[in-house]
Amino acid sequence: MAIMSGGEALVQSLVREDVEVVFGIPGIQIYGIFAALRDEPGIRVITTRHEQAATYMADGYARASGKPGVALVVPGVGIYNAASGLATAYARSVPVMLIAGQVPRSLIDRGVGAVHEVLDQMGTVSAVTKWRQRAIRPREVPYAVSEGFRQMRTGRPRPVIIEIPPDTGVEREEVVLRNPSPVSRIIPNLQLLEEAARVIARSRLPVIYAGGGVARSDAEEALINLAETTNIPVVTSTGGKGTVPDDHPLCYGSCFSPRGERQEMNQLYDVLASADVVIGIGARFSLGNPAGEASTLVNINIDDNELTRIQSNTIPLHGDAKATIEALLPLLIAAGAENRSSPAEAVAAARRLIAYYDIALEEPQYPFLQAMREAIPDDAFVTWDVSQMGFYARTHWPVNHPKTYIDSGYQFNLGYAFPEALGAKVAQPDRPVVCIAGDGGFMFNASELATAVKYGINVVTVVLRNDSYGNVARDLNEAFAGTYETDLHNPDFVKFAESFGAVGMRASSPMEIASLLPAALERQRPVLIDVPITEMPIPVAPQLAPVYALPWTHPQEGLIAI
Repeated sequence: MAIMSGGEALVQSLVREDVEVVFGIPGIQIYGIFAALRDEPGIRVITTRHEQAATYMADGYARASGKPGVALVVPGVGIYNAASGLATAYARSVPVMLIAGQVPRSLIDRGVGAVHEVLDQMGTVSAVTKWRQRAIRPREVPYAVSEGFRQMRTGRPRPVIIEIPPDTGVEREEVVLRNPSPVSRIIPNLQLLEEAARVIARSRLPVIYAGGGVARSDAEEALINLAETTNIPVVTSTGGKGTVPDDHPLCYGSCFSPRGERQEMNQLYDVLASADVVIGIGARFSLGNPAGEASTLVNINIDDNELTRIQSNTIPLHGDAKATIEALLPLLIAAGAENRSSPAEAVAAARRLIAYYDIALEEPQYPFLQAMREAIPDDAFVTWDVSQMGFYARTHWPVNHPKTYIDSGYQFNLGYAFPEALGAKVAQPDRPVVCIAGDGGFMFNASELATAVKYGINVVTVVLRNDSYGNVARDLNEAFAGTYETDLHNPDFVKFAESFGAVGMRASSPMEIASLLPAALERQRPVLIDVPITEMPIPVAPQLAPVYALPWTHPQEGLIAI
């Protein structure tokens, strides 16, 4: 027990939770916290230029490091600005802790107009946080931090928020610091595991569908062991890209194509649709299970709300992905599942066919994406903003290293990729990090070039410039007979980057990226590459097919049916 301020209690509690970096902006209600951070050499503070970037950076840091990310903001508008980063972390099940200031204790929720006051402040982000806590006195801070980290490390990892009034930050009293709470991985009961093993061993065409929960559990090695031991091939969701290397002989990849007239284009859809057993691991099945009730779904998920939502014919295995795979595998071997013949030849044939049609369709995205893939090191982290290339990458970007593909999940939010990349680079300073964004999205957080230069965060950013919100312009043109207000006025991006002290490069054509990217990565400085592009067609990808088929994307005769 020691006498300390609430700010000191917070910082020392973060140290005990192995926090090394905090992203945020100093402000009036959090002076006590920043003073304590100033005096703690074990934690690095990265000051951003906007609260939105702070939570995005914390998200990128968490995804690249495997540790929770921490952001610190003032109350009120600070939380509102940070909320988009919380929404992204919530969508991709990323552990991010937001520490927020408050108005003085005596004024909380009174509506008297205190600086930065918002009534029911934590309630404003309740939909995008897993857990919320206010620490009223210094002695309450260690519990709030300890429980917040426990919440992020157990069950489905998602953002949490701690609220600290300014008086708490500076008052002093006796405080008992806490050690990190022990965490145990959840394993399903033995009876359900044995039933799943029997069903899988008897199956004729089983398939593993791996989602983002595999990465959150650090279960990539266990998943590969499962696939190789049982010879069951793997299809990944977009969130699961990289959980099995795309060049693994048992990996179909995540490049789905929509069902159409050419049967060859339906290879991966048909792999799932034809399966008699689908083993879902850490997957949300946001588009449903193509095999449906004709198959048995063995659903491994840490979130018990996801277990039986997909279909009734389910064996629900509520557990951590890594621990559950490791518990299931010996039972599969005992049930004879390791005697299955290898489907590697069929997998290779399907992948060759998909690659053939990618080339045959002559989509301009494909050669450009291939040029970038060849120019970017295989182990580099790549953050993809919502752009014409970002959509295409969700299905076509090959990933051979875990956790290196980073997107915004179902939030599809513009502007997150640049600060996300900065957070990833802070977590992995010795690994290449590349951000790929459209000109519209990049400008959302372009001021963070100042942050990159100040702290030497050497991210390479590819800005795809067509001077418009390209996806929206194309959709309005194709479906509504003309675009409207989608054109943009951009700066000279090379001069813009140089004005911050970053390196600016200019491509004369998209394919010049093949030579510019390696040169940019060699500079070991923040680099922006301006790449001119033209309008790109809607890519052939099933994640997008349902979007473009939605009734509100086309003019309607009468009301849209419920």
